[in-house]
Amino acid sequence: MEHLSQLRRAGLFGARAPRYTSYPPATQFKPAVDGEMVGGWMAAVPEDARISLYIHVPFCRRLCWFCACRTQGTQSLAPVRAYVETLKTEIQALRRRMAPGVGLSRLHWGGGTPTLLPPALIRQLAGAVFNAFPMEEGGEFSVEIDPSEIDAPRMAALAEAGMTRASIGVQDFDPEIQDAIGRPQSFELTARAVDLIRRHGIRSLNADILYGLPHQTGQRMADTVQKVLALAPDRVALYGYAHVPWMSKRQVMIPNESLPDGEARLALFETAAELFLDDGFQQIGIDHFARPDDGLAQAAAQGRLRRNFQGYTDDPAPVLIGLGASSISRYPQGYAQNAPATGAYTAAVREGRIPVTRGHAFTPEDRWRGRLIEALMCDFRIDLTAMTAEVGPLPPDLFPPLLAQFGPAVHLTDSAFEITPEGRPLTRLIAQALDGYAAPEGSHSVAV
Repeated sequence: MEHLSQLRRAGLFGARAPRYTSYPPATQFKPAVDGEMVGGWMAAVPEDARISLYIHVPFCRRLCWFCACRTQGTQSLAPVRAYVETLKTEIQALRRRMAPGVGLSRLHWGGGTPTLLPPALIRQLAGAVFNAFPMEEGGEFSVEIDPSEIDAPRMAALAEAGMTRASIGVQDFDPEIQDAIGRPQSFELTARAVDLIRRHGIRSLNADILYGLPHQTGQRMADTVQKVLALAPDRVALYGYAHVPWMSKRQVMIPNESLPDGEARLALFETAAELFLDDGFQQIGIDHFARPDDGLAQAAAQGRLRRNFQGYTDDPAPVLIGLGASSISRYPQGYAQNAPATGAYTAAVREGRIPVTRGHAFTPEDRWRGRLIEALMCDFRIDLTAMTAEVGPLPPDLFPPLLAQFGPAVHLTDSAFEITPEGRPLTRLIAQALDGYAAPEGSHSVAV
């Protein structure tokens, strides 16, 4: 009870905050970053460097009401085929703009529904990527798989292309909750997809579930977690549902009164977390769980964990390039986002332009604030000696306001600033207190 009282006093249950998959958050991106600027960033990637690629496939045969991603519905493959041709053109243009010898550390296909692509398009797209940027030894190729949009031919094409990790969105297995979020997906359908993945030799499996969904209760959350554990994933993302109908219009289909409040959301998270920990998973950052032998758990143990737009990662590459409509890149110089609308993105690529329409160029202050926030999000701890060596001297007045605001949730010594285990639900709020930018009114999801 005292734990909850501390979180209430800190304002957790009524607060909104970024998820800090970037710093600054994407709400701060501006049109000042354009294709011409980003072309210089591409050219500055050195010879023989290792980069990561994210490819966004925005198409879905069904549009789930809970989703806030940039997606569009289609019942025809014609726009999908045209889009893949545009992606291939963008890949070839990127290859021409970069130095020789650049290879891949990670490749991720997200969406949308990448498995909407038929086998021939899967092979074409993978071939275009690997002809331009070969995968380095030990690299990882992951794909988001919709259990209702996968079959043996498509799975075989992905396996032949070199996929090493599959990611399956579960959200929740309760039928009433699925009806409320527009996402019918039975456990049996999901289990068949997992069996298909395993039979094609894919050993690494992620599962995503959500807490804070309409009509969700502790018992329903526990039932979903037990079914997820039966699928034997190596890694689980336990995300809080972000109800942002002002950004994602389809979310108006989910009535506010059906959603759990802040304290109920925390209880749902803690119910799921306890079950994962009891089953031998380790908690990674604020919302991931991994088996001890998973690369994410090893990176966390060794202080190599990082955070990007896909969440937590063990990817060592300093450059992440997003391809496709709305995708976001991170270069050492800053962030760049492609045109969100498929039509505008396609027109830019066909005209030979880099399809970036906004972004953010880092300032020196962005760099050190971003590293501090990333350290808190990944490790709940800032090693002051190591951080000073990395980013330079920190302002002497940086931490006292945090101690005053968050009290027993944080701790400062000569060597480190730390978030206590009891204070970890406040991590996003503590990170926000280090944010040098004012958050646009109503722009972020609830902080728990």
